Amino acid sequence: MQNIPSVDLRDFLSDDPVRKQKFVNEIGQAYEEIGFVALKGHFLDDQLVDNLYKEVRNFFNLPLETKNSYEVPGIGGQRGYVSFGKEHAKGRTEGDLKEFWHFGQYVENDPALEASYPANVEVKELPHFNTVGKETYQMLEKTGVYVLRALALFLGLDEFYFDKFVKNGNSILRPIHYPPIKDEPKNAVRAAAHGDINLITLLMGAQGKGLQVQNHNGEWIDAIAAEDELVINVGDMLSRHSNNRLKSTIHQVVNPPRELWGTSRYSIPFFMHPVSTMPLNCLENCIDENNPKLYEDITAGEFLHQRLVELGLIK
Repeated sequence: MQNIPSVDLRDFLSDDPVRKQKFVNEIGQAYEEIGFVALKGHFLDDQLVDNLYKEVRNFFNLPLETKNSYEVPGIGGQRGYVSFGKEHAKGRTEGDLKEFWHFGQYVENDPALEASYPANVEVKELPHFNTVGKETYQMLEKTGVYVLRALALFLGLDEFYFDKFVKNGNSILRPIHYPPIKDEPKNAVRAAAHGDINLITLLMGAQGKGLQVQNHNGEWIDAIAAEDELVINVGDMLSRHSNNRLKSTIHQVVNPPRELWGTSRYSIPFFMHPVSTMPLNCLENCIDENNPKLYEDITAGEFLHQRLVELGLIK
């Protein structure tokens, strides 16, 4: 396999049960085998994407002093700005060669839950930054709901099984800037090999080389999407919940060839998280004598806290 499978969400959204089942089979099998797909037919339109990249570039071009004023202490980087080199992969000490921003959930009709999440941070210098970020967040979340509905059917669950867990979930939209590389990196890459924490990740900006996924033979494969595609992968929470039937694949963002060191790279992942009370216990219908239970029972909130400690974002 030289690249990742491509699927079209419009098949699932059609009124044709054959097309809908085709999508369920294709995405389910891809996640059993490699853990990644490229998805067409999502809810982001070209104008919104263009607007978002413009706002993101504008933010990262602000003076460092201005950006640092939006770094919020004591919340593990869950909202606002996270400065260059602060995050590292699990098991590593070298900081990744990136800076990023976090938009969080826009809670509806649940004041207690809203109070439990950090507030989103408003960027005063850019009047459209937060508006465009919110709209992108909601369109990616809408796309993710339908992907999870397809995966629920593939796992033999009710189609709407995940809906109640991801509504008002602790999801994060993360615009990332990988700045130009000025000096030979000492054992550091733009994003070291890692698995994602969450249920699924929807990634904008995988149109050029850089993102690589590791197949079952340990080989690194370039994951390159078309202009109209998102790359969507399984995170550790969903892998755990499905007793590793759906694979959370190790991936990385490698440094470019030396002749491209002077260029920035932008990518924008949406990490789809459930509410913290969701039990991640292995699903009964994913356990049998050939596939014994692999993981201890844990909630999404407990698992997230463990991983943020491992990533160095909270002490």
